[in-house]
Amino acid sequence: MTAQSASLMVIFGATGDLAQRMLLPSLYGLQRDGYLRADLKVLCTGRSELTQDAFRQSVIEAIERRYSAAERDAAHLSALLDRIHYQAAGLNDEASLGALIETIKSLRSGDVVYHLSTAPRFYAQICAALGAAGLAGPGTRALLEKPIGHDLASSIEINDGVGRVFEEERIFRVDHYLGKEGVQNLLALRFGNALFEPLWNARHIAQVQITVAETVGVEGRGDYYDTSGAMRDMLQNHLLQLLCLTAMEPPSQFDPSAVRNEKLKVLRSLRPIDREDAASHSVAGQYTAGAIDGVAVPGYRDELGRSSDTETFVALRAHVDNWRWSGVPFYLRTGKRMPRRCTEIFLQFRKVPHSIFGEDARIQPNALVIQLQPEERISLMLMNKTPGLDRDGLKFSQVALDLDLHETFEHAHRRLAYERLYLDALEGNGTLFVRRDETEAAWIWVDGIFKSWADAGMKPKTYPAGTWGPASSVALIERHGDSWRE
Repeated sequence: MTAQSASLMVIFGATGDLAQRMLLPSLYGLQRDGYLRADLKVLCTGRSELTQDAFRQSVIEAIERRYSAAERDAAHLSALLDRIHYQAAGLNDEASLGALIETIKSLRSGDVVYHLSTAPRFYAQICAALGAAGLAGPGTRALLEKPIGHDLASSIEINDGVGRVFEEERIFRVDHYLGKEGVQNLLALRFGNALFEPLWNARHIAQVQITVAETVGVEGRGDYYDTSGAMRDMLQNHLLQLLCLTAMEPPSQFDPSAVRNEKLKVLRSLRPIDREDAASHSVAGQYTAGAIDGVAVPGYRDELGRSSDTETFVALRAHVDNWRWSGVPFYLRTGKRMPRRCTEIFLQFRKVPHSIFGEDARIQPNALVIQLQPEERISLMLMNKTPGLDRDGLKFSQVALDLDLHETFEHAHRRLAYERLYLDALEGNGTLFVRRDETEAAWIWVDGIFKSWADAGMKPKTYPAGTWGPASSVALIERHGDSWRE
């Protein structure tokens, strides 16, 4: 059955941090630019007992935090507020849950998107309530936030619970990185330019690095983060999705099934990191007190208020064992309290087979840098002759051919990732969402690493806040003749 554009969106957990920071401002962006259908209604629900006026005031404040005065328009804000209805409900309160169900029935006039912006442990319970009320049949879609589980077993349990009510093609698992403009550009760069795709393989690429670095600590999320850690919070989803988009074969076409089939092949080609490889192919770290931009910050255990062995940093040497990437190392790195915030993909090409200029010329390998955060930029690093008379031989310098996307498209509005994701969910387009088998394939690989750490007795090594992780992360890459791009 072909999905129709939804006329009702129900946001569970609408008083939470994600909704206030990202979801409600994203709806405003779509409203302002005319992307929401005229009759779309937005039903927000949460456990907080708020009046309509109080909730709408929180919406206004969320939008004011995200958008400058010049970016806000009173008429569009008023139009968005007219769409929004708030109703408190608790999953264990039959009266309030029953009242919410009746409100959904009264507002429904076509397709419905349910965004479950709650803790994943509530997903199955919410879906069961919707299913029992006859509100989860054809024409409905469930939008799920990460993490889908804590490991493979819990992921299967959550997926089974949701899957008993919603068919797989109507389940949209969010990885908000896939909604970022820069990630879309990665696909455009690879598959829209004849220059790169012939070189995108082991014959021409020596190594790939994917880094997601944050300067922040746990920011009041200590209790959640301590049960998650860097591996579950970032690597299992964000970094592996970036790896998939970097390494996947060209899909037959740009549609949900074709794209996700190719990503799944990459995940299933990842070489397991077992106990014997744990020490040489992986590093876990935890930050101690240090300084970020000259400001002293506490260590992880100080922020948490107790002792913990949870990792706040992970570095891995991964291999995609297929024809295209045989022998090419993929270095994955993510951590909190790093020196700078960045998300980037770095591809280093192989050296020229023979330098006609002699050893003194110091010819460096070409490289491609795809920066996603904090600015979107694509740089191609090339060797260029250093100006001069060169009486002692030619001298070379590495220079960058830069595409600054902010400068090139300075008049284009930079959108929040959830604007694209919400619009796709409302229209029933699942291309940028994660399929169940992708999620579970990622957990199989990650669970294997956790098991290898446990078997080898590995614990996180400390690193001062404001540095690039433990010293062993440098050894992980340099023992193979490579070095981190910093």
